[in-house]
Amino acid sequence: MMLIWALLFLAVAIIAGIFGFGGIAGTSAWIAQILFVLFLVFFLVALFTGKKPPVT
Repeated sequence: MMLIWALLFLAVAIIAGIFGFGGIAGTSAWIAQILFVLFLVFFLVALFTGKKPPVT
C-alpha cells in the first residue's frame, strides 16, 4: 500500500514539474522519497523476520 502512495506522489511530482509548479513538484517528490524509504524498511524487516504483510 505504501508503494502505491509513493508512486502516486511521484506521478504528481512529475505532472507538477511538467506544468511548472516547482514548489508542488518538490514537495511531492520529497514525500514520494520518504514513503519509498519507509516501504523498503518495512519490506526488509518483514523479509528478515519471516512475517507476511496483512492482506487488505
